Amino acid sequence: MNWDNYINDFKSYLLIERSLSKNTISSYINDIKKFSNYSILLKLSPLKISRKNITNFLTKINKSGISARTQARTISSIKAFYKYLIIEDYIKSNPTLLIETPRLSIKIPEILSIKEIDKMISSIDLSKSNGQRNTAILELLYSCGLRVTELINLKISNINFTDNYIKIIGKGNKERLTPINNKALDCLNLYLRNDRYNQKLNNKSKDIVFINNRGNKLTRVMIFIIIKKLANKCCINKNISPHTFRHSFATHLIKGGADLRAVQEMLGHESITTTEIYTHLDKEYLRSNIMKFHPRN
Repeated sequence: MNWDNYINDFKSYLLIERSLSKNTISSYINDIKKFSNYSILLKLSPLKISRKNITNFLTKINKSGISARTQARTISSIKAFYKYLIIEDYIKSNPTLLIETPRLSIKIPEILSIKEIDKMISSIDLSKSNGQRNTAILELLYSCGLRVTELINLKISNINFTDNYIKIIGKGNKERLTPINNKALDCLNLYLRNDRYNQKLNNKSKDIVFINNRGNKLTRVMIFIIIKKLANKCCINKNISPHTFRHSFATHLIKGGADLRAVQEMLGHESITTTEIYTHLDKEYLRSNIMKFHPRN
């Protein structure tokens, strides 16, 4: 077997046995392919790799100017690949065993204020093409803390209009129920009963909530473009993405006194540690307010 064979088998393992999301699998595979290209030039098979070969590769990519976060992810990908080879009994010793993944400092995400979110939503003209759709998109991103992939894959059949819940298919095809407030539900209803109802649909998109003018499911890129345009229109000079609304959703909940476990459940985080970043953000918010308003400063 060559590198491609092992990589394809690894990809199947990540999908079937570990149930990882397509985006996570794509990142793993891209990292391993870069490492395989480097190894092929040195005429090294995946089963003959040493720790020295891996550290040399890491040194090389580090010199190319990649971020610490990218380097950490690359190490994690290579570790996962060789752990898989051990599990499948392709190799007896793991060359990544003594390679440490660098600790990353907590990256405080960009968030929007409630006023900025209201400004962006209010700036949308409901009488214009896709106005109702774009309003519903922003309301759902902020009201439910959805990931962009969860948003574009949302189905009408997964919305409970009676009990104000939506069923989300998250990372690794894990399901969760997320409450949706009346404001977001009203915007969603308006879009579904008017703009979307009058559009022609492709067979694959009949149950998909958010579609483009051709009747196809919206893409991640299209959601990014919609949000960037609205931010520019409102003169909001922040590095905004769909994920910014998810960060804002969690931060505003915690600032308002929401239980961390409840926020974890709503975000679909496996580990409470991932959710705890928003408590750091809240502390930073408190610190900045003290520095700004305390009479001694």
